[in-house]
Amino acid sequence: MSIFHSMKYRIIAIGALLIVGGVLARLLVALPFAQERLRELVATQQLSIASYVARDIDHSIQTRRALISELSAALPPTLLQQPEKLAIWVQERQRINPLFDSGLMVLPPDGKGLLAQYPVVAGRDTLLYTDSDWFKAALRADAPVMGKPQRGRANGDPILIMAAPVRDASRRVVAVLAGVVMLDTAGFLDRLQTTQLGVSGGFLLISPADKLVVGASDPALVLKPTPAPGVNLLHDRAMAGYRGTGIATNVEGVKELASMVTVPSTGWYVVARMPTAEVFQPIAAMRGFFWKGSLVLLVAMFVVLMLLLPYILRPLRDAARSMHEMADGKRALEPLPVKRQDEVGALMAGFNCLVVRLREKETSLKTSEVRLEFMAHHDALTGLYNRAMLDDHLQQALACAERGGSYFALLFCDLDNFKPINDQFGHATGDAVLCQVAARLSAGRRKIDTVARLGGDEFVVLLTDLDEAHDTAINVAQQLLAAIGLPFNIDGKRLVLDVSIGIALYSGAPVSASQLLSQADIAMYQVKRSGKHGFCIFNEGLETFST
Repeated sequence: MSIFHSMKYRIIAIGALLIVGGVLARLLVALPFAQERLRELVATQQLSIASYVARDIDHSIQTRRALISELSAALPPTLLQQPEKLAIWVQERQRINPLFDSGLMVLPPDGKGLLAQYPVVAGRDTLLYTDSDWFKAALRADAPVMGKPQRGRANGDPILIMAAPVRDASRRVVAVLAGVVMLDTAGFLDRLQTTQLGVSGGFLLISPADKLVVGASDPALVLKPTPAPGVNLLHDRAMAGYRGTGIATNVEGVKELASMVTVPSTGWYVVARMPTAEVFQPIAAMRGFFWKGSLVLLVAMFVVLMLLLPYILRPLRDAARSMHEMADGKRALEPLPVKRQDEVGALMAGFNCLVVRLREKETSLKTSEVRLEFMAHHDALTGLYNRAMLDDHLQQALACAERGGSYFALLFCDLDNFKPINDQFGHATGDAVLCQVAARLSAGRRKIDTVARLGGDEFVVLLTDLDEAHDTAINVAQQLLAAIGLPFNIDGKRLVLDVSIGIALYSGAPVSASQLLSQADIAMYQVKRSGKHGFCIFNEGLETFST
């Protein structure tokens, strides 16, 4: 026998395939899944840290805006004509609250020179501020404004200027008060340069409107222009308003996991970024461990199975030999002994009870067929005939009446006030009422009569083989009205219903089954229009209704 036909080697092969499959599943499914979860965890942490940094920057901006607004409102316009007193006023405010570490400045409305400054920065008083964005905005604004981050013209340091108009009693701008803060000053943007993410990650603070890096963990990037569109797709999305996390390749060609959070008061956004090689380093280490561990496991599995499988499969070989001997007539056909309660024992037991199981299956199949036959012709809830059986019986009644000259009547019954019961007590109570209605409609009917449920609260009673249809139909209708009018007791609830009955009589004239049903339905609706709880016989000749 070829080794490829041996169960022993098949089991070994299956074991090897399972191990290889397990390795591939870990590499292709488990590790990517773990990597995605790790990415989400790191992204969540990055977002949290970036949000903290953004809130801190926003607080610093808001605090300085509030300060420059308070100082501009508190500056007496009369001091503008008294340079020495104005300089003392500015110096005192700067010493009391030195949030603008590069100084406060008071500028005239024409932007030429300074009226006062503290501390004094050489060359600042000779600059022309007319074209500065923050100065022009302050002249037009009622609230503090913030200029574009830039390098100071006087000393070249990276600075941010906030300004507010100073108005006289007539609300005319008589000066502009400006505060200058160094971008890397303590308590402002210095955390961007002193805080790292992991080993080599860091932060960026970007102004989308200015397309400028305002702050960064790498000082060399401060006040550098942002990458051109198309260089970093995630950066392009962030510049367009996206806030969240993503993976992209930066301008240096390094793939990074980046999280973006808005600084609300400025329109800037903070980027927390970390190389993906650092983020996913645990996954890379785990991948190597999987390969080595799987190789060791594969060798160990091969050795163990080669030693144990011959012993494990011996009872199966013995059972197969016995079955062959029975098939060849060398042994009498008899049940095989069940010596072990394992898979081999289960095989023997299955062989011994095969015939019994087949007979039970045949019996069960017949029972199912009977049940399906019943469900095909009866209503699932009430057990009455369904619409298909009603149509069949109605066709038979028509054929029988045409041949034998007998008559029949069709009673279309529709319950009155059934919907409120469903609405108030629920469908379970409604179903119980319908079952009792079905029992009352069926009580006293002959075997040749048909009681069917069309659906919902509509029922049909077919009275066949009648010598006289008119009076019989009236008697039965009165019986049904009385029966349905009796209270229903459902789980201790006393419920009252009425019924409207439309009657169509077969009088020997040619008519179809659908016409009879339609006539009974029309007669029933006449009862509904007349106040419900009654019956009506359809009168074909007059095309009216009589009761």
